[in-house]
Amino acid sequence: MSIIGIIGSGNIGSVLARLAVDAGYDVVIANSRGPESLAGLVEELGPRARAATTAEAAAAGDLVVVTIPLGRVPELPAQSLDGKVVIDTCNYYPERDGDIAVLDSHELTTSEFVQRHFAGARVVKAFNNIFAQNLGELQRPAGAPDRATLTIAGDDEAAERVVTEFIEAIGYDVFDTGPLAESWRFQRDQPAYAGVYTESGDPAEPRRRTPDELRARLDQADRSIR
Repeated sequence: MSIIGIIGSGNIGSVLARLAVDAGYDVVIANSRGPESLAGLVEELGPRARAATTAEAAAAGDLVVVTIPLGRVPELPAQSLDGKVVIDTCNYYPERDGDIAVLDSHELTTSEFVQRHFAGARVVKAFNNIFAQNLGELQRPAGAPDRATLTIAGDDEAAERVVTEFIEAIGYDVFDTGPLAESWRFQRDQPAYAGVYTESGDPAEPRRRTPDELRARLDQADRSIR
């Protein structure tokens, strides 16, 4: 069973850590405040989880999740994830991340921005378009009639297979939207963004989505929206 490294212990990172442990994975989780700040979370997760530094989580993970504010990605050493399959959950919020010219001009998608920084890694976009609350409650066993589908995008088929296996193991089906260049279709403010897994945009009213429903939302995407 693979080790999941998680860089970032916010809402998505914490939920993914729990889902991974529940699915039988070992988890090494880190944040910018240091391992001691994660004592409570690790105690809750149990013996399959341990807190670490960012460098240790990057090194330990067979699969590494980067789930931090996008503007802080360049602060991570570019070579720290060389050779790794990386799940990028990041979204671009200029009011938080600062203006990033290559994103404002649509030269790159957010995940291409992450891939450019971690040039030696194989980046797959996932988990950016679902509220953490919904991610932690929509999971279902394989074959369940109400199992939800999550979107991914990536440029490396082998890396996508690794990520698909992980997502399926934690309770979701997978819809591959294509390369990272097309991942803007489920970036911030697009029809397939966070509210797609809720009723009326309310995280308290989760809703599963089928591949057909997601495809319809992706087809409605408008690149002129940031």
